[in-house]
Amino acid sequence: MQFKSKVFFLQVVEPPLQFVNPSFYETTIQTDIIHEYLEDFKRKKEDISAYLTGIQEGFQKKGIDAGIIVEQGGAVETIISVAQRENADLIAIASHGRSGLSRVFYGSVAAGIMHKIDRPMLIIRTRNS
Repeated sequence: MQFKSKVFFLQVVEPPLQFVNPSFYETTIQTDIIHEYLEDFKRKKEDISAYLTGIQEGFQKKGIDAGIIVEQGGAVETIISVAQRENADLIAIASHGRSGLSRVFYGSVAAGIMHKIDRPMLIIRTRNS
């Protein structure tokens, strides 16, 4: 590897909306829901890790150093945090290319990152947009 570069494949699992609402924590039945969410996240993390490991192995067979990261949190904040932690020179992200009301409703992770990041960003539009 001429430049000693490393590619990281990151998947962010966002918490359900009720975890963002402070009133969620005011009732006593939430312990079961939180436990269920943590178990669900654990299963998702295992599935995502298995998927990303396949991609990682493909890159490694081509002589490209690659790592995988699975984190939970808000997508924009987590991507920026990981980019800073790993000292990324570039952030590459796939965009679904939503527009109009769907962009307003779902927000745009790519736009959120672009407005807050301090490094170059490559946006790749997915084919099934």
